[in-house]
Amino acid sequence: MKSPRNHRLRKSRRGSVLLIVLVIVSVLTLVAYNYTQSMTTEFEATTIYGSDVQAREAADSGVEYVATILGNRGDPALENLQHNASLFWGRSFITSDRKRGRAHISVIAPVEHSTRGNAIRYGLMDESAKLNLNLLLKMKLSDDEIHTMLLNIPGMTIETADAILDWIDTDDTKRPYGAESESYESMTPPYKAKNGPLETLDELLMIKGVTPALLYGEDANRNGLLDPNENDGDASPPIDNRNGVLDHGWVAYLTAHGRESNLRADGREKIHLNNGLLTDLYDALEDEFDEATAKFVIAVRMNGATAPATASSSSTASKSGSNSNSSNSSNNSNNKNNTGKTVTSSSSSQTQQQQQQQAMQGLTKAIASAALSTGGKVTRGGIDITAGGSYQIQSIWALFGSTAKVTINGASQTLKSPWPDNPNQLKNTLPKLLDTLSTTNDEYLEGRININQARREILLGIPGLEEELVDKIIQAQKLDSNGQPSLDVIHQHNTTGWLYFEGLVDLTTMQTLDPYFTARGDVYRAQIFGFFEGGGPVTRLEAMIDGTQNPPRVIFQRDLNDLGHGYSRSQLMPVTNR
Repeated sequence: MKSPRNHRLRKSRRGSVLLIVLVIVSVLTLVAYNYTQSMTTEFEATTIYGSDVQAREAADSGVEYVATILGNRGDPALENLQHNASLFWGRSFITSDRKRGRAHISVIAPVEHSTRGNAIRYGLMDESAKLNLNLLLKMKLSDDEIHTMLLNIPGMTIETADAILDWIDTDDTKRPYGAESESYESMTPPYKAKNGPLETLDELLMIKGVTPALLYGEDANRNGLLDPNENDGDASPPIDNRNGVLDHGWVAYLTAHGRESNLRADGREKIHLNNGLLTDLYDALEDEFDEATAKFVIAVRMNGATAPATASSSSTASKSGSNSNSSNSSNNSNNKNNTGKTVTSSSSSQTQQQQQQQAMQGLTKAIASAALSTGGKVTRGGIDITAGGSYQIQSIWALFGSTAKVTINGASQTLKSPWPDNPNQLKNTLPKLLDTLSTTNDEYLEGRININQARREILLGIPGLEEELVDKIIQAQKLDSNGQPSLDVIHQHNTTGWLYFEGLVDLTTMQTLDPYFTARGDVYRAQIFGFFEGGGPVTRLEAMIDGTQNPPRVIFQRDLNDLGHGYSRSQLMPVTNR
């Protein structure tokens, strides 16, 4: 007979075992659950990381996409880069059956002309529309002219202007109101003035007197839009004046880059009008145009040109050597255009030109001496060019409507320019001439300002350019609310010649303005976004791309994600793609 006590013990043991099993099962279930959650979290993290990587890859590809476009500027379909939604809005990068798997890129540009801060455009920012600080000292302008260009920038002072110039010049001599290394060695940590060109505009923040508020204005996230926190006074960063107007800061006016290629659209070298070898110049012009054109240009190089009767009566080509001032007197005095505007030429720029001319004179003398020493005589088209060219052509505009005397086969002749002083005729020929001819053999043309996009403050700083003419130029730009001119205006303004064609200036004034103006540059800044159609991460990059070479070169690239996306998804993606 079983003992009741033993029976109770056995039942108790069975109950304990069951309890232990239940505890073990519960622990294992909890472990499995935690493991599953952990794996799910890891999977989600991996997915997010992968999406981040893909968004970054899309944005990086967007940079290369923009570079490819700049490398094909000869394509008429790529003419409009300022605002072109078909090229830059919601372009597909990765295709997929799932929305969240479809990646896109958009290229968005802040509308820096808009003070209301309520417009965006899909395109690039031409750095030539701004004042290139690195070129200020290379332009050989007077200190007063440089100060004029800088002091037109809102918020600029003479002290800050001199400090900027001291930073980029090559010496340690302090300007009257400037700052050299001694001003920065007391900083923590100490550093020296660079005494060299700026690499990025952000470098200005190292210069005495320059603050983030001056450089970036109220546009804290750099999207060109007046966001709520940028119009609330000091309630939230940044501090603003709460006036409903967006201050874009100096980034809308200044650049450390900006230049143009001095090659033809197809990549070939242009014909250098001031080539010391007149034989090469003559042959190139005859091959490209005709014998009459070659003879006229050679005559100008040898004896100078006489301006049309409606313009200045002085020579339009500068003589090499000591007589350059008298032969180019129209460029050394105030020139009035046919609307009564006055444009003055820079005497320091003329000094640079004279130095170039003297070097050219030395070259031509050496060539002539070598020819004469061997008893040689060099002719082209009946013109004795043994002595070389004594004059330099300062501007292609100096050739239009002018005449030049030359001896052909022993008889003195006066040759007329093949390009008359006639806007209707020049309008059709000018694009080819500007693409084919150059007054320099430099690889690049640096520092010229894009007259089609430059802001009023920049134009006011051009030496001698009067306010009345500046206002007419701004009006003629015909920019709409998003900073974009019509396609008709783009076509009409494809060269700086529209100033002459539309009657704003005459030929003499065009010669004076030519060193300062261009119709487009070849260095562009872009904000590029990589994102997914169905939501998820967004990568925002800024890139500076130099299109003066082929393939174009990315000067720098940086991540702007720390500033936020800047734009809503509806602004990143067209409705048809969402």
